Amino acid sequence: MICPFQNCLRSTRFLVKPSIFCAIFHASSESSTFALPVESSHFTGSGQQVVGQYDIDILVGKVHTQSSDDEIFQCLMSDRECNAIQLSHDLIDKLLHRFNDDWKSALGAFKWAASRPSYKHSPQAYDMMVDILGKMKQMDRMKDFLKEMHQGNLVTLNTIAKVMRRLAGAGESENAVRIFDELETFGLEKNTDSMNLLLDTLCKEKKVEEAREIFLLLKSHIVPDAHTFNIFIHGWCKINRVDEAQWTIQEMRGHGCHPSVISYSTIIQFYCCRCNFRKVYELLDEMVVQGCPPNIVTYTTVMCSLSKAEKFEEALQIVLRTKIAGCKPDTLFYNCLIHTLGRAGQVKEAVEVFEVEMPKTGVAPNTSTYNCMIAMLCRHAQQQKALTLLHDMENLKICKPEVQTYYPLLKSCFKTGKIDSLLSILLNDIVDKHYLSLDISAYSLLIHGLCRANRSDRAYNLFEEMIRKDITPKYRTCCLLLDELKEKNMYDAAEKIEVFLKKL
Repeated sequence: MICPFQNCLRSTRFLVKPSIFCAIFHASSESSTFALPVESSHFTGSGQQVVGQYDIDILVGKVHTQSSDDEIFQCLMSDRECNAIQLSHDLIDKLLHRFNDDWKSALGAFKWAASRPSYKHSPQAYDMMVDILGKMKQMDRMKDFLKEMHQGNLVTLNTIAKVMRRLAGAGESENAVRIFDELETFGLEKNTDSMNLLLDTLCKEKKVEEAREIFLLLKSHIVPDAHTFNIFIHGWCKINRVDEAQWTIQEMRGHGCHPSVISYSTIIQFYCCRCNFRKVYELLDEMVVQGCPPNIVTYTTVMCSLSKAEKFEEALQIVLRTKIAGCKPDTLFYNCLIHTLGRAGQVKEAVEVFEVEMPKTGVAPNTSTYNCMIAMLCRHAQQQKALTLLHDMENLKICKPEVQTYYPLLKSCFKTGKIDSLLSILLNDIVDKHYLSLDISAYSLLIHGLCRANRSDRAYNLFEEMIRKDITPKYRTCCLLLDELKEKNMYDAAEKIEVFLKKL
């Protein structure tokens, strides 16, 4: 039985999320160089403070000192410095983004902001909170939030999209369908858009036959469009039934919809994943004959797949095909080209694409572009150039780093032995400068690296932080850490991991 939303807020426990430095380095007294001071504010080159970041520092600092959502609420409510902060939708969005993988911290902060008499959460903030809860498999709390939003007339189709996808992702596809059935109670209409949303949700979870049954029931009073059929083409390919996908192209025509580049490109991607490039080239030719020529996205898909199959020369030939076809390169195309050149060992050429060709064609890099470049440079032992590129990324502010941006740099710290210096700086930037939450991949990378560097005590502190944040460590990570702890005679910690392993 779902409890009322306010009761949920009062009863939800918030576990302490200490600073990443406390987690990694608390057990170490021998390397004080690890402990960098946490910045409480950030400034631009002109000395002006960046709006909102100082306030976020204050709030995050207060949250980290409490152990439950009630304690967070009371602490923030009674704190003069916190109550002096002028809340804005932008500030709360940044705060929720900061706690994207930490639903307890997000919930505590959300509750406090909602209690401020001069502030009202935006629909986007509710959507973010709903998505965070769903992402962390807190389904009852997510449903409570949906009820609260319904009472405030805040539910949009975007909200429903997040709820249905999180329910289906948690194995509750029946509840996702039920949400669609109840659309009208939320003041929303059952139409082509909402039907496509449900079908897409089910197909992405490989429930294609179930989606097909629902479509057959709905199509008599909800008119399908080209997107409807493209959803099924993608779904059939996802469950390895490409014949049905190709039949769906014929079905599209029967409903007066013309197959698009997306329709063909989805099937091309299916064959690319199976390295059936003969079929890929046949479909590329068929697209031209059907008056639906491949676009830059299609060619990017093919080039990426050829690169993954280590057919680098063939992949680079795709660049020539795009020029002959008159396709204008975009950021994703260049990202793939840089990645391909890097894997082919043509680092100089990849750098030239980034530094010369992209600016010349007026194509701006995005976060993935920088991720490709940084990963390539680290892979070729050019760590300093990678760090310079990261600093350029931060200064130019064309796009922002994400946790994945730091993966290759973190790995290179362990390879080069810079654990007591550079690693701490990078982690400080991740958590306190860019307000990013470590995900399971980042934790796994750090724990494995610390174990191999004979720092199992610090690795164990990270393991404990993962548990506090309800992030389940991988089995392999647990086994590696367990072996290292036993070698260090840390039997109490080893026993805790053994107990945890039994629960997996």
